[in-house]
Amino acid sequence: MFDTILIANRGEIAVRVLRACRELGIRTVAVYSTVDKDSSVVRMADKAVQIGPAPAKQSYLNAAAVIEAAKQTGAQAVHPGYGFLSEDADFAEIVESNGLTFIGPSAEVMARLADKTSARAAMTEAGLPLLPGSVEPLADPESAKQLADDIGYPVIIKAAAGGGGRGMGIVHEPTDFARTYQQTKATALQLFGDGRVYVERYLASARHVEIQVLADKHGNAIYLGERDCSVQRRHQKLVEEAPAPGLPPDLTKRMGEAAVRGVLATGYVGAGTFEFLVDTENDFYFMEVNCRIQVEHPVTEMVTHTDLIAEQLRVASGERLSITQDDVRVTGAAIECRVNVEDPKRDFAPAPGLLETFVPPGGPFVRVDTHGFTGYKMPAAYDSLLAKVIVWAPDRTQAIARMRRALAEFDVDGPGVHTTREFLDQVLSDQEFAEGKHDTGLVARLLDD
Repeated sequence: MFDTILIANRGEIAVRVLRACRELGIRTVAVYSTVDKDSSVVRMADKAVQIGPAPAKQSYLNAAAVIEAAKQTGAQAVHPGYGFLSEDADFAEIVESNGLTFIGPSAEVMARLADKTSARAAMTEAGLPLLPGSVEPLADPESAKQLADDIGYPVIIKAAAGGGGRGMGIVHEPTDFARTYQQTKATALQLFGDGRVYVERYLASARHVEIQVLADKHGNAIYLGERDCSVQRRHQKLVEEAPAPGLPPDLTKRMGEAAVRGVLATGYVGAGTFEFLVDTENDFYFMEVNCRIQVEHPVTEMVTHTDLIAEQLRVASGERLSITQDDVRVTGAAIECRVNVEDPKRDFAPAPGLLETFVPPGGPFVRVDTHGFTGYKMPAAYDSLLAKVIVWAPDRTQAIARMRRALAEFDVDGPGVHTTREFLDQVLSDQEFAEGKHDTGLVARLLDD
């Protein structure tokens, strides 16, 4: 096992990784920008190194500064968390070339799976079902339009290098295709530096279901149940739960086994997530692989009693997985709500500021992953996620009731500060959600109402 790990991230995930390291007896190094000098992870880490000013490109996305911090502090490995450099194959390669261990898949595997078109090709070879669409990027609008016409509308145009719900456009009518195609290419180039796009059929009433996988360097791979992430706004998740309500056990088993086939076929090592769309006929289709730990990983931890970060660390150090597929047991139901500093009444516009009051909920089977505290000034420069409230209960109905109670207890206030807490309660009280009949269009319908 490693002696010292550098956490190349910030916010709640940096705190989460630090806690796992501490329980395993591993020293931690935090990196921080000038506006994060008073953050929770800086206060908690064994060492902390400032790596740049507030703009992420000059700090958390500055690979050279992160590597230099690791060398200065004697770190042996780098944990990227999620976001920032976590799925940057070039960064993974730089880490390894400097004699450090990147806690994640190899740069080669990450590069293959981070590109959505090459990932689709790899999963086709592994026998996973895909929605009708292009495997290779479509270079010109004419061939893309012809494919869309052949598939039938609606279709979705996606950035090959996209991720995080960004870089995609939905086309409902043939007359709108050329405009959306050019807009998506331009957005992809701006966001990812890569204007390649592909087209696939769009499922308007689909559920977003993902499978958590773990794999080691000794050829062992398992899946740990599924998560439903259908409550989204602009493809950004707000509520996640495990297990996915209402799905037949044989369907989730087939999805899990398909994900493991994909892991073994590509040589993936570490923690990862295979994302699928499930239609109204309970057919499932591969969407993408997330080559990192997910924001919503705690719901899987709660129902399987598995520390996914600890498993990541063990696998990266060369150890075998501590559990087998036969050891995986899903018990009860868990729900996670993302409490963001955003104003739902202003189209979820960021609303950060000084937290004059910060009192997270408690009680039985309630977990709060956060970097917030009273007196903390939430920076405007980064993601708006303030806290993840996670609950467990013997069944989904009790889990919903527990989450509503926990959200009601959560007291956050400050000048200009707004959170999604009340809107999340509105989601939980919705009849569609309560009955487990919701899909990815739920948030839009609530906002329309």
